Amino acid sequence: MNAKFDTIFLNGTVANHNGVTKGDVGVINGKIAEVGDLSGRETEASVDCAGLHILPGVIDTQVHFREPGNEHKEDLESGSLAAVMGGVTGVFEMPNTNPLTIDKATFEDKIKRAKHRMHCDFAFYIGGTHENVDQLPELEKMPGCAGVKVFMGSSTGSLLVEDDDGVENILRAISRRAAFHSEDEPRLVSREHLRVEGDPSSHPVWRDVEAAVKCTKRLLALSKKTGKRIHVLHISTADEMALLAEHKDLASVEVTPHHLTLDETAYDKLGTYVQMNPPVRDAQHRAGIWAGVDAGIADILGSDHAPHTKEEKDQPYPKSPSGMTGVQTLVPVMLDHVNKGKMTLERFVDMTSHGPNRLFQIAGKGRIAVGYDADLTIVDLKRKQVIDNNWIASKPGWTPYDGVEVTGWPVGTILRGHKVMWEGELVEAHKGEPMTFAESLAN
Repeated sequence: MNAKFDTIFLNGTVANHNGVTKGDVGVINGKIAEVGDLSGRETEASVDCAGLHILPGVIDTQVHFREPGNEHKEDLESGSLAAVMGGVTGVFEMPNTNPLTIDKATFEDKIKRAKHRMHCDFAFYIGGTHENVDQLPELEKMPGCAGVKVFMGSSTGSLLVEDDDGVENILRAISRRAAFHSEDEPRLVSREHLRVEGDPSSHPVWRDVEAAVKCTKRLLALSKKTGKRIHVLHISTADEMALLAEHKDLASVEVTPHHLTLDETAYDKLGTYVQMNPPVRDAQHRAGIWAGVDAGIADILGSDHAPHTKEEKDQPYPKSPSGMTGVQTLVPVMLDHVNKGKMTLERFVDMTSHGPNRLFQIAGKGRIAVGYDADLTIVDLKRKQVIDNNWIASKPGWTPYDGVEVTGWPVGTILRGHKVMWEGELVEAHKGEPMTFAESLAN
């Protein structure tokens, strides 16, 4: 109890998923060593957090950092810089790169590229395909693997498993929770003619509610048939949320800040810059997604950070690619919702820290508790700030929230006790390590 700390984070308010209390956080060797009143205790360094809230490090479980193959849009270094500038201490990165991340060689190449070059900790998904299903039991247990990701509807890149037999074979092969992009590809193909050239508001007409609902129904049936857990990404419809409420024994649920914040009016203002897969829909669906958050149906928040350059987004629809930046704005956009009473701070923490830990069995992350990694997101809940493009560290340099004032702002990003970002400045660079997972370690 009298050990000398490396660092004490003093005078803050500590927020976990299960409560908020005044307290200090003491760190030794990158781990949380004690939480409580540590005033007067011996330490090498201290950080005054008076007036600030200390949260477990935010983990963004869906980002696309585009490396290898599309580094002109983003790379592992620039994407992770955006993450830490926004208060995010860890990310799960997606496999629709070029080449695709679908075998041992491409996965290990990503780990090699990322280690001590990314600014935050990381895990990578392995892509599930018809061809690699026999290798998935080994691949999903590789160090640094977040699990298997399957695209049932086409999006950026060429990963696609659109048939039930293919998905069933993947589910039967694996033991960990698989993540799914759930849009029905045959329906998308049959409705391509509904895209109106030059009109991005036709995007949710093409990729309609039924395309999402139909695929999610198929997924739930396959989960029940195989007895395997699924994780349904970026829910965009009220209909799916009602459906998933009846099947929480089968599926965990991700929602995104843009589906919780934007609606059909964004197409008038932002055009192709709000074009996403699945699409931003009308206010009725946004309300339905919030209802799922309120009811505990939604488990987790992911940004689906999917950057493209301005030149690419400025192409007329439908030549314009789908995707927007999001990892840097996740924390301030959602803290603004906290301040507006849309969700509690504890719920935000549960969906961004404890939820990822619980669902994916991340070892040593997701809570402010003794023995856990000293990953902290330190925020000023009262600070009013305008988000603008100049703040965005992501390569494309734009955000759909440019000019939006929010209340609640990331002040510090702490990774294993190291002050990585403080007050908008990069303090210490390139500390990223692969995350470890209890399920992969146990197998």
